[in-house]
Amino acid sequence: MSISQRQTASGRPLRVAPAWVGAPTATEADTHHLLPVRDAVWIWSVRRYARLALWALPAAAVCYGWLTLEVQGVPGPLAVGLFAGWLAMISLIALAGLLAGSRTRRCALAGLLTTLAGATLLLPVAALPEDAVVASAPMAAGHVDSLLTVAAAVCGAGMLLLGWAVFRSKLVNPADGVLLMLAALAMGAGTSVDQPVPTVGALLALAAGMGLAWTGGRLVPRS
Repeated sequence: MSISQRQTASGRPLRVAPAWVGAPTATEADTHHLLPVRDAVWIWSVRRYARLALWALPAAAVCYGWLTLEVQGVPGPLAVGLFAGWLAMISLIALAGLLAGSRTRRCALAGLLTTLAGATLLLPVAALPEDAVVASAPMAAGHVDSLLTVAAAVCGAGMLLLGWAVFRSKLVNPADGVLLMLAALAMGAGTSVDQPVPTVGALLALAAGMGLAWTGGRLVPRS
């Protein structure tokens, strides 16, 4: 791709980049494959963000695993849980963005929206005392645990859809999609089962997150 040389008002050479990226000798029939430079730079920036943000998934899995061990101390389970949820949302948004160019983009988008809906429902139920939840919502006192189970199940269903999208995308390692689906099942049932199922779910999410972050970091867009 050639770059023309021109003179500025001060006499210095001006480097002018071409307005389109693609094949330099593209024919009229191939012009639909060309992209404006600004769009190509924007797409590359989004993909770079997605590749880097995928490392938030294993970090969220470590925080969630620490939470399932019920270790008492600073900073406390609430702070660790909120931090784990924040990291998980960043990584899942990045994962859906990375899969936006694959054939499973609709499934990835549905999984992301389902997970966000479950997290929105889970946050006030898990963070607030039971009396505050009952006072702010029209429900009986005994239904808070059921609401917590439903919220966790919705989050697990969203992660299950994302794992299926990873498995069918043919963009990253399909084994990471299987691990993510298994982690979704274990973590979605974490509020209704005892140990060691939640911790096993955290370990599965850690393995899936490490694999996705490593594979996604090596992805290069097709030229």
